[in-house]
Amino acid sequence: MEELLSYARRSRKYKMSTEIPASITTPDIVETSLGALRFADGYPDPETVQKVYDNLDFQRAVQSFLNVLPMAQMHGMRSAIRLFGPDNQTVLIAESLLDSRSLVAAPNTETIYNFVWFNLKDGPLVIEVPPDILGFINDFFGRYVADVGKAGPDKGKGGKYLLVPPGYNGLIPEGYFVIHSRTIGNFICFRGFPVNGELKPPVENIENHFRVYTLSDKATLPVMNFVNISGKVFNAMPATDETLFNNIAQVIQEEPLDAIDPETRGMLASIGIRKDLPFKPDQRMKRILADAASVGNATGRVLIFSTRDKDAFFFPNSAWQTAWIGKDINWSPGGVLNLDARALFFYLAWGVSPTMAMDLVGAGSQYALAARDANGQYLDGGKNYRLHLPPNAPAKDFWSLVVYDPQTRSLLQTDQQFPSLSSQRTDLIFNADQSLDIYFGPEAPLGKESNWIQTIPGKSWCAAFRLYGPLEPWFNKTWKPGEIELVL
Repeated sequence: MEELLSYARRSRKYKMSTEIPASITTPDIVETSLGALRFADGYPDPETVQKVYDNLDFQRAVQSFLNVLPMAQMHGMRSAIRLFGPDNQTVLIAESLLDSRSLVAAPNTETIYNFVWFNLKDGPLVIEVPPDILGFINDFFGRYVADVGKAGPDKGKGGKYLLVPPGYNGLIPEGYFVIHSRTIGNFICFRGFPVNGELKPPVENIENHFRVYTLSDKATLPVMNFVNISGKVFNAMPATDETLFNNIAQVIQEEPLDAIDPETRGMLASIGIRKDLPFKPDQRMKRILADAASVGNATGRVLIFSTRDKDAFFFPNSAWQTAWIGKDINWSPGGVLNLDARALFFYLAWGVSPTMAMDLVGAGSQYALAARDANGQYLDGGKNYRLHLPPNAPAKDFWSLVVYDPQTRSLLQTDQQFPSLSSQRTDLIFNADQSLDIYFGPEAPLGKESNWIQTIPGKSWCAAFRLYGPLEPWFNKTWKPGEIELVL
């Protein structure tokens, strides 16, 4: 009877009644990916309310996971540096290059890496940069701050930089290259380069000249702590499970409120991460955050290893792709933020500088990644492959080919200390036309040992081809690497 009365009330035409478009109303039962959602004349029932809120929190947590990947990468680097000493004074230097025992996102094996975490809580920092290095500074949110060295204002001659914290109103003296950051925490990566194959000269250059101190301490310079990380076991990778949210909450508490935009602040606040409150998710929210981290992590892997963005690929019908879609360090070509492109990059790597993204003939560097073979299949460590490089690879300085573990996005751990080859090697075997074949597999092909990179049965792998000082044939695509072909 009640249903009949309800139907009668809804069916009656009142004086002010008009035709109501179905597009602005909600049926009593709506079938969705969340299941059946139920409404009483537009009012959601309790079960629907719970489903919708759980889904809303889940969606915002997934998007937060993807949006804070730059921050997570920086947190991972800071955590690694702090294992060896305090901020500002600790320099992690790979005196004999990085090898696969160190878990670092997508490094090379040819240059002398240096990592330092800057903390601006006590005011501006003076950074004395050595000559003949190449580096950049990024803030805690992975944003570009400045280049130093060859691509910076010192032009590779060395010089003094002054890194100024947000909100600083003090005097800025002359005699410095002045740079400003939006965050208290900042990261510098700079590289030294072998001299005639020797590592000792650039290491001595760095250790003799690189200094960091607060502006107020310039009269009494502190002693720098240079830590040789070559061969060291440490983890600089960001978390990709629910602990990522705890790490991000820590960063948000440390940094100024306006260090990130209001929408990102709001997205994080909606899942309980905000500067003025402790991050204490209840059991329901912990479950949602764990699920969201799993989906966010899966999304990052899909974006990098199975991208649907055609602009990611260097060549038609090729596996070689870029991590810099749009060639823009802000991932906003034409003023429109490409969310997937930014997440793709920071799931794989860290470090933002125009020299890596822009087309700079004879300067900077270019990177090409391949995770699939010529048939479009993921690379399998139990199989044998060959990569053909045509003659005259377009690199003014040198090229390198490095193999990575797609699980860790770090160097593949095999019997080889350096899972890589480069044009700096003197034992490569070239073909008669000066082209080069590189081999991958569990065992070296007979007579090709010096051209071989080891892989592991039951383990996937991916490769990065780097050009340092890329030349015009790379940009106009008159030279391109072959595909990684299965050798039967």
